[in-house]
Amino acid sequence: MKQRAVWSAVLVAALALTGCGSATGTRSSPGGSDGKLVVWDWKSGEPSAARYVQQAKADFAKKHPNVTVEFVAQPFDQYYTLLGTAIQSGKGPDVVLFNGGGRIRDRSDALLPLDEYVAEDRQRLAGWDAFTKDGKTYAGPVTLQGYPIYYNRTLYEKAGLDPASPATTWPEFVADCAAIGRQTGAKCFALGNKEGVGIQFFLSAFGSGILTPQEYDAWIAGKRDWTSPNVKRIFALWKETQDAKLNNDGANSTAMFNDAFAIFQSAKAAHVIGLMSDVGHWKDFNEFLTAEKLGVMRAPVVVPGATPVLPYDGGIGYAVTKWTKDPKVAGDLVRSLTSTAALKAFYAEAGAIAADTTIDVSSGGPAVAAIVADLKTGKPALHVALSSKSLDLMGRLSQQLLSGSTTVDEVVKQMAASDQAG
Repeated sequence: MKQRAVWSAVLVAALALTGCGSATGTRSSPGGSDGKLVVWDWKSGEPSAARYVQQAKADFAKKHPNVTVEFVAQPFDQYYTLLGTAIQSGKGPDVVLFNGGGRIRDRSDALLPLDEYVAEDRQRLAGWDAFTKDGKTYAGPVTLQGYPIYYNRTLYEKAGLDPASPATTWPEFVADCAAIGRQTGAKCFALGNKEGVGIQFFLSAFGSGILTPQEYDAWIAGKRDWTSPNVKRIFALWKETQDAKLNNDGANSTAMFNDAFAIFQSAKAAHVIGLMSDVGHWKDFNEFLTAEKLGVMRAPVVVPGATPVLPYDGGIGYAVTKWTKDPKVAGDLVRSLTSTAALKAFYAEAGAIAADTTIDVSSGGPAVAAIVADLKTGKPALHVALSSKSLDLMGRLSQQLLSGSTTVDEVVKQMAASDQAG
C-alpha cells in the first residue's frame, strides 16, 4: 500500500509536469493546430476497450482534425484519489470518467454542466439521472449499470429444480438454496464484502423485494425513512443470510472484485449479485458458463406488497472539468465517446450494456436478453442514491453486522445521521 501511495503521488506530479490537460501554463487552446485534450479514465488501457477508444477518436477527428486526444488510463483503486489531487490543484485532465451517483455528484463543483452540448443525445441515450445534480447534467452516459441476480442453471438442474422458473418469494428461494446445497454442496450466494461493496449490491438487488413501491420511490427522491420496518428488514436480511450460512465462508475477507465472482464461476455458489456491464457481468461469466447455462432473476419478494424490479442507472460516463480551455470542444469529445459507433464497439468487445438504446443486443444470449427486457420497468439502484460518505459508512457497518459486532438498530441509526448530514 505504501508503494502504491508513493507511485500515485509521483504519477500526479509527473502528469502535471508533462502538460496533462491544463496543468501547464503554456498549453495551447484546444481547437488550435497544436491543441490537445487529455482524458483520464480507468478503461482505455484495457484490451476490450481498444476498439471503443479507436472509434471515439475517429468520430472526434471528423469534427476537430487538429486536436490531439491523449488517454491516460489510471489504476481504478487509486483513481478518485488522483482525481481529488487534480481537483484541489485546479489543474489536470480536460475530460474525466466517472461512476454514476455519489462519485460524480460529490465532485460536481469541479465540472462543467454539459446540457447545452449533449441536448441532441437525450433521446438516444439512457442513464442520464445518475450524472445529474440540481437539474444539471455533468456527464454523458457510456454504459448502463445494474445489479441483476445471476444463477447457475446447471446447479439448479442437478438439484432437481426448474432453471426456467427461479423462486419468486424468499421462503421459496431459501428452500431452493437448501436443495442445491444438499445435492451439489454449493453455497447459495457468492459474496465478497472485504471492501464493504457487497452490501451495496445486496441493498439494490434485494431492496425492491422488501420496500413498497412508494418507499422505493421516496428513497430515490431523497426522502429516506431509516426507521421504517422495511428499511430495517433489508439490513436484518443481510445478517440473516450470513447467520444461515447461505454465503460462502469468509465473506468479510473475500474481495468482490474478483474473488466472489470466481466462486460463482467455479460453481461453488449458485447465485451472485453481479453487474450488467464492466466486470462480474454476463459476458464475463460466459467464459466459464455457456450463455445457455447462465440465468438471471429478479429479487424474490421478502415483504408482501413489494414489487421486484431490475435496479439500474447510468454506469460510467465522461465529464468535462471546469478548467478546460474550450468547453465546446471538450463537450464534442464527450459526444464522440458516447457516439453509437463507439458504444457498439464497447458492447461487442467488452459486453457492456451501452447507454445507447438503439444498439441491438440480441446476440448476447438469454441472460442479456432478460436484462434488457427488464430495463423497461427498472428503477434507479438504491445505493446509487446515497452519498459517497454514506456508502463508505454503510460498508464498514455491513462488515460489523456480518461479524456480529453491531446491531441492525445501530446501523440504521448511524446511516440516518450520515444521510441527514449529506
